[in-house]
Amino acid sequence: MFRRWAPYFLLGLSSFLALATAGLGMPADRLRIIAFALVGAALLLELSWSWIGRKYPEPGALPVVYYVIRWAISFALVLLNGFFAFYAAAGYYDTDERIPGRRARQVALFASSVPISAAQASGIPVDDGARWLVFGGLLVANNILLTIVKHFAEQQEARSQARAATITELEQAHEENAALQAQLLVQAREAGIADERRRLAAEIHDTIAQGLTGIIAQLQVVSNASDPATVKEHVGRATDLARHSLGEARRSVQNLAPAGLSYDGLPEALRKTVDQWSERTGVPAEFTLTGTAQHLHGEFSATVLRITQEALANVSKHAAATRAGVTLSFMDDEVTVDIRDDGKGFDPLALSARTGTGGFGLDGMRARAERIAGSLTVESEPGFGTAVSARLPLVLHG
Repeated sequence: MFRRWAPYFLLGLSSFLALATAGLGMPADRLRIIAFALVGAALLLELSWSWIGRKYPEPGALPVVYYVIRWAISFALVLLNGFFAFYAAAGYYDTDERIPGRRARQVALFASSVPISAAQASGIPVDDGARWLVFGGLLVANNILLTIVKHFAEQQEARSQARAATITELEQAHEENAALQAQLLVQAREAGIADERRRLAAEIHDTIAQGLTGIIAQLQVVSNASDPATVKEHVGRATDLARHSLGEARRSVQNLAPAGLSYDGLPEALRKTVDQWSERTGVPAEFTLTGTAQHLHGEFSATVLRITQEALANVSKHAAATRAGVTLSFMDDEVTVDIRDDGKGFDPLALSARTGTGGFGLDGMRARAERIAGSLTVESEPGFGTAVSARLPLVLHG
């Protein structure tokens, strides 16, 4: 925009100042007529180029012709009145757009400095050697200044291009990281599903399948027995095995799909879990929500709920606590759940890998968190309670 309208502004400014000083700079009427004609030619040139130049945004032959004609008109005007040097300075601003080639641009800039130096020396000298020296000195000084300004401008342009390239690289890296994170989350979810299937298969094999085998064995004994006492005994054993297998089936299904999340959001499901645990164990427990609750992806909500349930189960089994607390925190890019108790504590380095009570202990909770790119930390000391903290990325429900 500036380069488009700069020649008009500079021509108008030069014409105004030249007209105001016409009595000093152009005392002869003939010179004024020539100046008016040249200003008209310059205005016609600029109007023509505003229409034609749109087709030539890059340096080329026709832009060079425009540049040379403008320079010639401005030089002639400067010889009539030094204030037209403002119009001649237009050559400084659009050399890169008009002139192809680095060396040709340097020649064009030097040519633009000639009328400006002439104006500074009060016109081109004709027979005064001292004025020729002044003109030559001004020409050298102007080109030195041009070289310095051009150097700093090129450095600034290089820095701008480097910053633009850096921003582009950072944007590309951010997009790649986002894509990689999405891919890792998908892989983690798939791995979690596979691990859950293996866990469920192992539980079915170790509990339900064995229970059904035992029931079949007891019923086979009954089918071959005629003694009522023997029949009653084996039917009772089969009934007990059936109840036990039913309980194991319910527990396995509950571990696979948390029922609490079917009707409530994660905060409400955790609140109910804490309240139910407190009623069942008689240990006072409090649930706290910090931050603005978000609708998490189902896999992440299930993981938070399962870790909380397992941690509370460990408190009731091992901690002998008099108070417990659960805090769910939503932050900018992650969600955390903290389970604390004031029980007897333990040495985290002296834990077995799995418990023997049907749960899967701290290692299992840590594995759940790590499956979805999270982490689990445990802080405990004998006699000073325990704090379990799970940190997961904030992945919202799609």
